[in-house]
Amino acid sequence: MTTIVIRKDQTGAYRGFYCMGHAGYAKGRKPDILCAAISVLTIGTVNSLKDLAGEQLCVAADESTGFLKCDFEGRLQEKSSFLLDSMVYSLENLSREYGEKFLKVKFEEV
Repeated sequence: MTTIVIRKDQTGAYRGFYCMGHAGYAKGRKPDILCAAISVLTIGTVNSLKDLAGEQLCVAADESTGFLKCDFEGRLQEKSSFLLDSMVYSLENLSREYGEKFLKVKFEEV
């Protein structure tokens, strides 16, 4: 199962997110379409935040364990918050579609 934790401060501003685990939807077979979708959304958002929006990020990843952590070094621009809103929206839809047995999206106040 993949767990994604979206981190927000007391004002509701995004502070970062992290992902842990592989979805396991394909039950060991390749390719796992759910893992691929999660990767596209999370990695694509990180790349867009950095390369298109110019945000300062601290990123750590380990592909073998399905770990990705992205912390924002400052308050995000409005367009960057919209990118995160879109990522969260899509991940929550995937969780509803495939089930929390494979993908769980959580929120954490920091």
